Amino acid sequence: MTTVKEFNKRKILFFKKENFYSFLLIFTIFFLDRISKTKIVNDFNESAFFVNDFVNIDLIWNTGIGFGLFSYDTSLVYNLISTLIGSVILILLFVSFTSEKLEKLIFSVLIGGALGNLYDRIFYSAVPDFIDLHYNSFHWFTFNVADIFITIGIITFIAKDFFIKIIK
Repeated sequence: MTTVKEFNKRKILFFKKENFYSFLLIFTIFFLDRISKTKIVNDFNESAFFVNDFVNIDLIWNTGIGFGLFSYDTSLVYNLISTLIGSVILILLFVSFTSEKLEKLIFSVLIGGALGNLYDRIFYSAVPDFIDLHYNSFHWFTFNVADIFITIGIITFIAKDFFIKIIK
């Protein structure tokens, strides 16, 4: 059973200034992702838009997770994956509250991107991906703004742990 002292400690943890900044960063990333996706979904026609020799804008709907992995036509699998993603976001949010500043920043970047894609999974039943990187005939997986932040967060988290182990 939770004592009053433990409850107050958790309450203080939730209202720390760093956590406010984390929420602000999460909201900012989520907002940037929503703006980009709303613009593309509402204003984009069906043909790819040429930006330059390396980037096209080409709207596709992703029912899987990152890079189209685990794309299934059954709603049961889709809903299970969406529930798992939501659970991971909640765990990351809790871990973020108790983390140091650098990890809090990394988790906030991850959570902001993941929330953007989870929102789409819930309201569109798919995630709109539209950034197509390519070189000649080689095309990378099509992605979106949320995917950029998720990737930055994961790479930073791995690099941080890698470099800390090298320094020690």
